[in-house]
Amino acid sequence: MTTSALELVLVGGNWRPAEAPSGSFTGVDPSTKGALPGDFPISSRADVARALAAATEAVAGLRDAPPELIAGFLDEYAARIDANVEPLAACAARETGLAVRPRLSEVELPRTTNQLRQGAAAVRDRSWCHATIDTKAGIRSCYEPLGGAVVVLGPNNFPFAYNAIAGGDFVAAIATRNPVIGKGHPGHPATTRMLAVLAHEAVRAVGLPPATVQLLYHLPPEIGVELITAPEVAAIGFTGSRAGGLKLKAAAEGAGKPIYLEMSSVNPVFVLPGALRERSAAIATELTASASAAAGQFCTSPGLTIVVDDDQGRAFAGQVAAAFAGVTPGTLLGPGSIPALEGGLRALTGHGAQIVTGGKPVDGPGYAFQPTVLRASGAQFLAEPAGLQTEAFGMANLIVGARDVAQMVAIAEHLEGNLTGSIYSDAGTADDADYARLATALRPKVGRLLNDKMPTGVAVSPAMNHGGPYPATGHPGFTAVGFPAALLRFAALRCYDHVRPHRLPPDLQDRNPTGTMWRSIDGTWSQRDVGG
Repeated sequence: MTTSALELVLVGGNWRPAEAPSGSFTGVDPSTKGALPGDFPISSRADVARALAAATEAVAGLRDAPPELIAGFLDEYAARIDANVEPLAACAARETGLAVRPRLSEVELPRTTNQLRQGAAAVRDRSWCHATIDTKAGIRSCYEPLGGAVVVLGPNNFPFAYNAIAGGDFVAAIATRNPVIGKGHPGHPATTRMLAVLAHEAVRAVGLPPATVQLLYHLPPEIGVELITAPEVAAIGFTGSRAGGLKLKAAAEGAGKPIYLEMSSVNPVFVLPGALRERSAAIATELTASASAAAGQFCTSPGLTIVVDDDQGRAFAGQVAAAFAGVTPGTLLGPGSIPALEGGLRALTGHGAQIVTGGKPVDGPGYAFQPTVLRASGAQFLAEPAGLQTEAFGMANLIVGARDVAQMVAIAEHLEGNLTGSIYSDAGTADDADYARLATALRPKVGRLLNDKMPTGVAVSPAMNHGGPYPATGHPGFTAVGFPAALLRFAALRCYDHVRPHRLPPDLQDRNPTGTMWRSIDGTWSQRDVGG
């Protein structure tokens, strides 16, 4: 390896050689297991120090940037992505094994640009900052930038919509006027580089501070911890494994840094007896389709199904197993996918689950694993609730046969925190009483409760909550998807007590800065001027 042969990092507004890198890596085509072109540096402390210094310089410029400038960047970046859909999708497909069409070019990239544009709209609207004015007490407050860099660490399974340089965390951090240091995922470095090129062009086009967006491809673990705990860093966004997230959480919280984590979720699906009597085969088909999307590599993929263990419940389990066995195994994201999936299955079987179908890697040119169904009784689950909630990240589903609906409720009460929870019930009212008992137990365990619907779709809607109780995330009060709510993770509440009117930020002055922004004035949400 020679430094001159390595890809450049984006630091301080310039593409430059990594300084004293500790090593390098290449992308891998998971469909062939072959190395892809491009040698990417594993950055050293020197790169981190330069990025932190540059981000600190950008803080002041972003703090004072007009909202229209921030919104203009997000729109400009979205337009540049739209103009490069084909090369972006082709690159991501090579690095992840995900299909160009429809997954990448027709679903994920439009979602990504939609997020950017929704972020821009929230910036222009300005109501997200929750300006609150108490004229009698002479106190005013609103949300403002954090005053430091936001480090974003993206996952492998969404190379665009959760990318450290384009995803929802990125949008929220920029919209709240914080510079971003993106730590790319080693599974798709070339895709992230392409996005960073477009983001850098957009920064220059609209005139934001040069270090608004920076990119480091990879870091040794100890230097990654040093980055997120540095004084110049104000907050961290992370999407990935529970093991990795918990290590970062401990380090960040030890340094007093807020960290917003999305880690693991088995997304339980409860199917009540009336629903099985009515449409068992259809629900089995829906479950299979949901679990097979992207070879099961969605954070909202259903990994746990609970039914009553009677004749119709056992028939349903057989339908699901047969449907799984008929699915052609999809390509997994990379070389680490099979060991991780095998580890999850070992944990499940080690706590009493039995494999019904699948359970083994697939021999072939790429990374693939047999679609897997496991089973356990309700009594087994209640005896080993932690072990039988182990996430097996891939197309794997544990079907639990409960003794009766009362035991289904007990299972819900023993769940860990999840992103989603689904309840299927009959189309009439026969399941209503059982639904009420079950929903009461399930509601505090999940961020999003679904009825008669599988959980894999995550709409970019202002009403969406893509979050949930621990260990699905690090904090149940925030969402990673949905604007403007997602912005509040990367903002600080600032209070002004008897501050002279001309010294107040525009959002808190008597005159409504846009004429349409919503502010709480003496306890009433209003678009009027103070005193108007």
